[in-house]
Amino acid sequence: MSFLDMIKKSVIDEFSGSLSTFDILFSLIIAFISAIIITIIYKKTYTGVSYTKSFSLSIILLAMVTSLVIRTINSNLALSLGMVGALSIVRFRTAVKDPVDTIFMFWAITAGIMSGAGLYLVTLAATLILGVLYIISYSMNFKATKKYLLVIKTDKDYAEVIHKTLDKHKHCELKTESYQKDSAELTYELANKDAAKDIAKIRDKEEVRSIHLVSID
Repeated sequence: MSFLDMIKKSVIDEFSGSLSTFDILFSLIIAFISAIIITIIYKKTYTGVSYTKSFSLSIILLAMVTSLVIRTINSNLALSLGMVGALSIVRFRTAVKDPVDTIFMFWAITAGIMSGAGLYLVTLAATLILGVLYIISYSMNFKATKKYLLVIKTDKDYAEVIHKTLDKHKHCELKTESYQKDSAELTYELANKDAAKDIAKIRDKEEVRSIHLVSID
């Protein structure tokens, strides 16, 4: 037997496992349980603007589909090559706004890979341990100082008065200013609400048309 034949035989033997219905179902069940745990943790620790049910369902489906892919690849060489070819044409173009969402998707994929490889106890144990560690990290609150965006619309001649009033505050920074014929729009970034009293004084002036204070996450 030549060296090339030995390599071929070793590769074929590596993919000679049987693909039973019980193994597939059990992998799906373990992946589903792990994904449910991941989804619950995601929902409890979500800090975005609006929680979407579709993303949670995507986590569950992602874990189960990944487990099927890995189980198929482990069982048959021809199927694994066909699966690689099929997946190579798939393009995911959905933008993920929060980096944490990307991590949860990767977590679901990892759980699916371990479940498809037959590491059932490791899958559940790793998912629980990661979940506990993430919740501990989340409860430690690494959040930065909250900032605010102050937008003031006023008469053009009164803009300089506002500048002098707010510039004395250390954590108040002018970001943009735009002028029209008889009006001006000023945008400030506030690191805290120290300027609240002066903002209240400005608000009561006739020259000030509107004031908007927006929280920046």
